[in-house]
Amino acid sequence: MGKRSRLRKKEHQNNSKPGGRDNRDNAGWGAGYADIIKENKLFEAYYQELGLVPEGEFDQFMAAMREPLPATIRITGYKSHAKEILHCLKNKYFKEIQEVEIDGQKIEAPQPLSWYPDDLAWHTNMSRKILRKSPLLEKFHQFLVSETESGNISRQEAVSMIPPLLMKIEPHHKILDMCAAPGSKTAQLIEMLHSDMDVPFPEGFVIANDVDNKRCYLLVHQAKRLNSPCIMVVNHDASCIPRLQIDTEDGQKGTLFYDRILCDVPCSGDGTMRKNIDVWKKWTTSNSLHLHGLQIRIAVRGVEQLAVGGRMVYSTCSLNPIEDEAVIATLLEKSEGALELADASVDLPGLKWMPGVTKWKLMTKEGQWYKDWSEVPVNRHTQIRPTMFPPTDTEKLANMKLERCMRILPHHQNTGGFFVAVLVKKAPMPWNRRFPKLRKEQSSSSVPQPEDSPVEPEAGDQAKESNVCGPPPNKKMKRHGFKEDPFVFLTEDDPVFPPIESFYDLSPDFPKINVLTRTHEGKKRHLYMVSKELRNVMLNNSERMKVINTGVKVWSRNSDGEEFGCAFRLAQEGIYTLFPYIRSRMITVSVEDIKILLTQENPYLSKLEEDAHQQAKKMGVIVLKYRPDNSNPDGPQCPIELCGWRGKTSIRAFVPRNERFHYLRMLGVEVFRDKQGQGPREEEKEVKEEVKEGETENGNKDVSPKQELRGENRGDEHLKGDEREGGGENLTST
Repeated sequence: MGKRSRLRKKEHQNNSKPGGRDNRDNAGWGAGYADIIKENKLFEAYYQELGLVPEGEFDQFMAAMREPLPATIRITGYKSHAKEILHCLKNKYFKEIQEVEIDGQKIEAPQPLSWYPDDLAWHTNMSRKILRKSPLLEKFHQFLVSETESGNISRQEAVSMIPPLLMKIEPHHKILDMCAAPGSKTAQLIEMLHSDMDVPFPEGFVIANDVDNKRCYLLVHQAKRLNSPCIMVVNHDASCIPRLQIDTEDGQKGTLFYDRILCDVPCSGDGTMRKNIDVWKKWTTSNSLHLHGLQIRIAVRGVEQLAVGGRMVYSTCSLNPIEDEAVIATLLEKSEGALELADASVDLPGLKWMPGVTKWKLMTKEGQWYKDWSEVPVNRHTQIRPTMFPPTDTEKLANMKLERCMRILPHHQNTGGFFVAVLVKKAPMPWNRRFPKLRKEQSSSSVPQPEDSPVEPEAGDQAKESNVCGPPPNKKMKRHGFKEDPFVFLTEDDPVFPPIESFYDLSPDFPKINVLTRTHEGKKRHLYMVSKELRNVMLNNSERMKVINTGVKVWSRNSDGEEFGCAFRLAQEGIYTLFPYIRSRMITVSVEDIKILLTQENPYLSKLEEDAHQQAKKMGVIVLKYRPDNSNPDGPQCPIELCGWRGKTSIRAFVPRNERFHYLRMLGVEVFRDKQGQGPREEEKEVKEEVKEGETENGNKDVSPKQELRGENRGDEHLKGDEREGGGENLTST
């Protein structure tokens, strides 16, 4: 038996003992860390000496660091259903759990974050243990899980929501998220791009990057929930992320400069001690010293690719000035006036924060302090660098206005610790001065590069030429991880389009050139769409960047569809992108129709109301459209579009499971699963009888509520791949 196998076996044995993994899962928000003592003398000594915490508050600061972090949720702001979700939370779930006591712990009603706009973010003291184990809160927990999967709610730490809000994003902005995984901030950026849901293709886009190939797929999962054609996930080392080329409006090749950049760099994470409890055991000052150089390299690469007039938000979940103000000061000093710190003090009213500091010291893990570079012994010059100390020139230091940086302390608003700074680019970086400036009248974030213009020097090249301290030379791109299928754009005269255009009566302005597939040969199984701007980026940079995922699926092949004249059915995830261009195949349905379509797998056409029934008889693939009824304030006040398919005698909605739950809740139907191993509840038994009676009447197969909810006996074996994914099972409702 190899060493790894022995370790795995030992770990399994430990986890099966009392106090092992099974017990740690029941340990509340800090599950898995029950054996870690929340003490670190070096941490306390370091931060007490630095004086970052206001006088007289250090004990409160340390007490807060030892408390579990409140659970925080954010309602996605760009969805047309955001108000309905908020209404559902406020008037149903929050009312039900007010002032409940469980195991002696008082459950307070969730409260909105005072500084987050429109009451779209909430926090509560409920632990994971209570959410998962308490019958009283079981439905609320299932609601959170289901709505998270369908992209309507994100579970995200409060302080993590701050950087995107400070970026001041508009729908036309080109945005780079340099270190994006796991993707909660990326999701915010996408939402902001889609602030106007009537515009299916905003001019802007988000390029989300991460160095870890596996974490990129986590990022894809987060982004895909939002069904946006304006997001692309790439896999690069952020410190040398490639400069991209695009076609400009005048037909020339230009370099892509971003309007907004989020630079949330890797850090020591000592602000996350409340949720990542193992940081208590692992924390030393060496962590910050090791990361400082990488943080500078990533930030330098960011400002190089920022458009003049653009904003870059630099953030860490560390409180250490070595990772925070020291990096910002280095950037400002290198920029020679090209960058300045923006005053963001009024951007988030209600947020409590401490201004950045202008004085700090450095401590080794042995407890040795150094006030400036001159005190550092030669044998430590490889671990400790001059950029880790405050600038010695007092006038230069004052002009940097480091007090505009924002440090969030945990005890002020019951959050994690965080640091954020907003940089505005006033001119090209000194090593890029030969490159043409961005003209104010240009709407695009690209700059045409004349043929006789020299190649733009990078910061690493400049350091090599002048022998000055700076970022290392640029690395050659290496491709690791899973090899992705190609992204193949279709031409306007591709033979796949005529039947689709005719069948769906697509409007003349439908952008066919934005449609892509993932194969060069054979039948096209799925068709995806990206925005015009992302298409421009992809076509010009196929050899420069490693694309993990992009585009939203809009059509899927369905062999049964050929008898109706079109081999492709609509995909639910792309309906908001396609809907403005579809001029036929739409039927208007009522609230009762949608309830039937979402709770029964293949209801007979006769079950629909007469108007919808008559419309559906005339077509195969359909878009089921609901519009709010102003005369019925109790009904959903948001539009709903569902993809469907009519058979000979029945009709089906191609809606994924969690989206079914979502829409049914919007219609006032509560849908939930019973705990595994337990029988159906009384309400479920009643529904079971109703379902059995209705299905026997129609001759459909009887399916029990537990089987329905587990996805068993779904009756969709005849569907292939993604078609099965879209088909839902009968759902239990109360």
